[in-house]
Amino acid sequence: MGASRQFCTFFLDTRFFGVEVEKVQEVIRYQTITPVPLAPSVVRGLINLRGQIVTAVDLRRLLQVGDRLDERLPINIVIQTRQGIFSLLVDRIGDVLEVDEASFEHPPDTLDGIARELIRGAYKLQGRLLLVLNVEKLFSPEILNRDCGAAKP
Repeated sequence: MGASRQFCTFFLDTRFFGVEVEKVQEVIRYQTITPVPLAPSVVRGLINLRGQIVTAVDLRRLLQVGDRLDERLPINIVIQTRQGIFSLLVDRIGDVLEVDEASFEHPPDTLDGIARELIRGAYKLQGRLLLVLNVEKLFSPEILNRDCGAAKP
């Protein structure tokens, strides 16, 4: 086997995503979110992580998947970036997967909108695709501020 990489995986609805394991600080259950007035709708608010204030970003809203229809609370994946620490709100967490670099492919042509910008590529796994997010770009001010509407409660 050639070079491999490890990804922390998670789900948004039936979609399967991953971020590089070295960028993940921790995975925690839902935390109370304090809304931020006039913030873009993708910024759900702020959470207090052991005294550190962390911006919580709703990945469903960012990727335009639509809000959850059930009462399940999202999971926080705390991500370390050059811009600081952020929480990514996802539906549920998967496993840490090690994938072979040889199975990496560029983003599928079927992606459109902001997903095309934020997905670095995909790994073909048995029965599914692992879509890899570009977290540095995802948490950039250009992406987070693109939606200039006020936050939804």
